[in-house]
Amino acid sequence: MAAPSKWRPGASQLGGSGSQRSAGAAEPRARFVEGSIVRIFMENFLTYDSCEVCPGPNLNMIVGANGTGKSSIVCAICLGLAGKPSFIGRADKVGLFVKRGCLKGVVEIELSKTPTNIIITREIQVVNNTSTWFINRKPSTLKTVEEQIAALNIQVGNLCQFLPQDRVGEFAKLSKIELLEATEKSIGPPEMYQFHCELKNFREKERELENLCKEKSNSLEKMRQRIERYKQDVERYHERKRHLDLIEMLERKRPWVEYENVRQQHEEVKQSRDQAKEELKNLKEMQSPVTKKIQEIGECYKNLDMKIRDKAAEIKDTSQKCKQKQDALEKKDKQIEEINQALRMKKDEEMDRQKKIHNTRKMIEDWQNELNTMGVCENLQPQIDAVNTELKRLQEERANIDSDVSDLATEKDNQQREKKRITGCIVELDNIMNMKEEKLKGKFGDTHSALMWLRKNTDKFKKNVCEPMMLAINMKDNRHAKYVENHISSNDMRAFVFESQEDMEMFLHEMRDRQKLKVNAVCAPAESCAENKPSRPIEELHRYGFFSYLRELFDAPRPVMSYLCAQYRVHDVPVGTEKTKNMIERVIQETKFKQIYTAEEKYIVKVSAYTNQTLSSNTFLRAAQFLTISVDTDERRQLESQQQEINSMIKSLDSQLATLFERQKHLERRDNELRQQKKELLERGNKRRQLESKIAVKHDSLRQMEQDAINLEEESQQANMKIKEINVQKGRLVTELMHLIKNCVSLNIIKADLVLQSATVAAEKNRLELEYKAASVQLRASEQRFRELDDRKRVLIENCKELLKKARQVCKLSPDQHLPKEFQTAFQALPNTLEEIDAFLNEEKSRASCFTGLNASVVEEYNKRTQEIQQLMEELEEKKNVLDNYKQNISQVKERWLNPLKKLVEQINEKFSNFFSSMQCAGEVDLHVENEEEYDKYGIRIRVKFRSSTELHELTPYHQSGGEKSVSTMLYLMALQELNRCPFRVVDEINQGMDPVNERRVFEMVVKTACKESTSQYFFITPKLLQNLTYNDKMTVLFVYNGPFMMETDKWNLKAFCRRRQRVGKMHKQ
Repeated sequence: MAAPSKWRPGASQLGGSGSQRSAGAAEPRARFVEGSIVRIFMENFLTYDSCEVCPGPNLNMIVGANGTGKSSIVCAICLGLAGKPSFIGRADKVGLFVKRGCLKGVVEIELSKTPTNIIITREIQVVNNTSTWFINRKPSTLKTVEEQIAALNIQVGNLCQFLPQDRVGEFAKLSKIELLEATEKSIGPPEMYQFHCELKNFREKERELENLCKEKSNSLEKMRQRIERYKQDVERYHERKRHLDLIEMLERKRPWVEYENVRQQHEEVKQSRDQAKEELKNLKEMQSPVTKKIQEIGECYKNLDMKIRDKAAEIKDTSQKCKQKQDALEKKDKQIEEINQALRMKKDEEMDRQKKIHNTRKMIEDWQNELNTMGVCENLQPQIDAVNTELKRLQEERANIDSDVSDLATEKDNQQREKKRITGCIVELDNIMNMKEEKLKGKFGDTHSALMWLRKNTDKFKKNVCEPMMLAINMKDNRHAKYVENHISSNDMRAFVFESQEDMEMFLHEMRDRQKLKVNAVCAPAESCAENKPSRPIEELHRYGFFSYLRELFDAPRPVMSYLCAQYRVHDVPVGTEKTKNMIERVIQETKFKQIYTAEEKYIVKVSAYTNQTLSSNTFLRAAQFLTISVDTDERRQLESQQQEINSMIKSLDSQLATLFERQKHLERRDNELRQQKKELLERGNKRRQLESKIAVKHDSLRQMEQDAINLEEESQQANMKIKEINVQKGRLVTELMHLIKNCVSLNIIKADLVLQSATVAAEKNRLELEYKAASVQLRASEQRFRELDDRKRVLIENCKELLKKARQVCKLSPDQHLPKEFQTAFQALPNTLEEIDAFLNEEKSRASCFTGLNASVVEEYNKRTQEIQQLMEELEEKKNVLDNYKQNISQVKERWLNPLKKLVEQINEKFSNFFSSMQCAGEVDLHVENEEEYDKYGIRIRVKFRSSTELHELTPYHQSGGEKSVSTMLYLMALQELNRCPFRVVDEINQGMDPVNERRVFEMVVKTACKESTSQYFFITPKLLQNLTYNDKMTVLFVYNGPFMMETDKWNLKAFCRRRQRVGKMHKQ
C-alpha cells in the first residue's frame, strides 16, 4: 500500500454503523460531470445502520475486506437510481435489501446537476415490499424519477455502465448483438440506438410489403385473362358513349368560352392599368431627387445641431473649471482666516495663563492663612475604635450568611442535577412513545394523520378522546404482547376510543367525509366496565398453569380498558403456560372458559346448540408487531411525582436564598455607612496635613505655569509669513481663472455662429418642402386614374370568378382543382366560338339518337371487371411506392446510423488494441454482420489473444479463462471510458480472477484513464490491492471497515489517527 502522503486529501473511512469521516477539505475538489454522484446516504440498508459516502469526481477506489459492505454501496447506487433488484443479481425482492430486523430502509443519492444538484430518495418498506420515492425531499413517483435519471443518461441496467459483482460473468456471456446495443446506449449519441431500432422496424415492414406486392401481381394477371369478352357490344356501346361524351364535353366547354371572353376584357383593362401604374412610377421618380435633397439638408441640420450641443458641453466643462478655481480661491481665504484664528487663540491662551498664575497665588495665600489659624487637633480615637468594633461584628454576620448561601446553592445544584436526570428519563420514555407512533405511521398512514389532527383539535370535543389503542396500551412485560394482539382485532388496535357518541360521530364525519381518511373509532360503554371482576380468582386457576388474566398484563386509560372489558372480556380471559397446554382437555371441561391462552396457542371453546357437545379449536399465536414497545406508566408517574417534588424544593431554596440575599444587601449598606463615618473621622485628623500637601502641589503648579510662557511676537511673524505664501498661490489661481473665462467667451462666439448656420439650413429645408407639396398634386391625379382602372379590373375579376365557378361546376371540379389534361385535350378539338359550339352540339345529339337496342348489362360487367383491374393496379402501384419510400428511408437512416457506428467502433478498437498492446497481448473490436440488410443481426465482436503462439479468438463464456475474461471485460470498459457520455461507471471486484501482473497493468490503465480531466466518474470496488501501485492525486480512496470493535462515527478523527500512526512509526524506528 502506498504511503499516506500519496492518498488524496479526500480519502475516507466507512463504518458499518456510521457515516463518512473526511480527513480534510482544504484541497478544492474538481468539477463533477453533470449526472455524476456527489453523495450516497444509506440507513438500515444491508450491512449499514447509517452511512454517508461522498465520492470524488474522477476515480473512486472502494476498498475493504469481504463482507464489510463494499457491494452494499453498489446496491445502493442501483436501487437508489430506480434500478431493479434483477440488475444486481442478488435478490428478487427489494425488501430483502433492508437490514435484518428493520422494517424500513432508506437510500438517498445526490446527483450533480446545473444549476442545483438533484437529490433522489428511496424508502423501502419490508412489510409489503414497496418503495416510496422523493425528489429534493418532496414526494414523487417512480416514473418521474426514471425520467429524471434518463435525462442524465444514467443506465444502471446497462452492463457497459454498471457492472455489479454478481453479474461480472454475464458480460462475457453477452451476445454480439446485445453487446452492440449496450455500447450504443452507453457511449453512442442519443439518436444512434434510436436509428438502429428504426432500421429493424423498417426492414420488417419492407419484407411484409414485398410479399404483399407479389400476391397482388399474381391476382392482376389472372383478372386480365378473364376480361377478354364481350368485344363488339362493348365497342358499339362505347361508340354511342363517345357521342354522348362529346355532347357532354361541348356543354362543358361552352361556359369556358364565355369565361375566356370576359378574361380577355380583363387583360385589356389590366394593360391600361399597368400603363397608368408606369406613369405613376415615373412621377414618383421625378420627385425622388427633391426628396433626396430634403434628406441631405435634414442631415446637415442634424450635424449642425450636434455641433451646437458639443460646444454647449465644452462651455459647460469650462464653466465647471472656472467654478473649481473660484472654490480654490475661497479655500485659500479660509486658510488665511484659520491662521489668524490660531494666532488669536495663542493670545487668548497667554491671557488665560496669566489669570491662572494670579488665581493660584491667591489660593496659596488663602490656604496659608487657614493653616496659620488652625488650632491643635482634637482626640477622635475613641469614636474610631467604636466604629471598628461595629464593623467587625458586621463582617462576622456576613461570613455566616455567605456560608448559608453556599450551602443552599450547593443543595439547589444537587436538586437541579437530579431534575435533569429525571427529565432525561421522561424524554427516553417519550422517545419510546415516538417509536410506537412511527410504527403506526408506517402501517396505518391515515390513522397517523387523524392522530395529528386530533392533537391539534382536542378543544372541539366535549369529553375525553383516547388515542389509538396500539398507542394507549402499555405492556407490563413485552413478552406478553402477543396475547393481547391476538385477542384484539387489528381494526380495534388502530381505533380511537371516545366517551361520547356525539364526539365520535363528529370525528368520523371530519375524517371520512371531509379528509377522506380511512380511520376506525369506537365508543366506550356509558357505565364503566374497567373494574369488572373475573368469574373466579386467578389463585384458583394456578393449578391449571394459569398465571394471570389478560387485563392484568397491560395498562390502558380507563375508557380503553372499559371498552376492552365489555367487548373482549379481557378481565375474564386467562393466560397459561405449557402446563396448561399439556392438560388442555381437563382445563376445557373443568373451567368452562370460552377463550384460553397457553404459551403459544389460543383456544376457543363453544357448546353446540344441537348436541350440547363442547367443541374447541386452537390456533398458533402470531408474533407481536405493535405492542412490543411499551412505556412503564408506573415509572413515568413516579418520575413525574419526583419532578414535582424537586420543583417544590427548588422553589423553597430560591425563597430562602432571596431572604439571605436581602439580608446581605442590608448588611452591606450598614458596612458602607460605618466605613464612611470612619473615613470622615480620619479626614478630620488629617486635614492639616492635607492643607500642607495642597500648598506644596500648588507651588509646583505655579512654577510650571511660569515656565510655559508663549512668545506672541514670534507667533505673529510666523503667521504673517504663511499668509504671504497663500497670497502668492491666490495670485496664480486668479491668472488661471482669467484664462478660463476668455476660453468660455470664445466658445460662446463659436456657438452663436453655428446657431446662425442652423437657422439658414432650416429655411432652405422649408423652401424645398413647399416645392415638394406642389409636385404632389399631379401625382395624386395620376394615382386617381390608376385607382379607377384598378377598380374596373377588380370588377372583371369578380365576373371571371363567377364564370369560372360556373364552368368548374359544369365540369364537376373543386375550387382548387385545375382543369384536367383530358379536358384540355378534348377542348382543343372542339370549336372556339359560341355559335360553332351550338351548331356542333345539335349535330351530335342527332347521331347519338341512332344507337338503340344495346345490352347495358354486358357493358356493366365489362366495366366492373376493368374497374377491378384498375383498382388492383392502383393498389399495386401504391404499395410499390410505399415500398420505395421504405427503401429510401432505410437507405437514409442506414447512412446516418452505420457511418457514425463504424467510426465509434474504430475508436473503441483503437483504444482497446492499444491497451492490449501495452500488456504485450493483442485484441481488436470490429462490427460483425452476416447480411448488411439484416439490421437485427448486427453486433460487436471482441477478439483477443494472450499468448503470441495463438490466433485471435472471439471472447466467449467458454474459450478464455476467468482471469482473461476479467482482463478483456475491464479493458473494453476502459476503452469506453474516454468516449463515454454516461456520467459515471461502476465496476465491482472485476480484478479477482486476474494474476498479479495483469492486475497491476489493468490498475495502472484504470488510474491513467479515469483520472483525466474530461472523463466521467468511475467507481472501482475491490477487497484487496497489490503493493506499490501507482496512484493519482485525483483519486478518492474509500475504506470500508466493519466489525464488533468499530469506533463510534462521532469519535472518529482521521487526522488524529494519522498523527498517532506517525508517532508509533517513529517509536518502532527508534
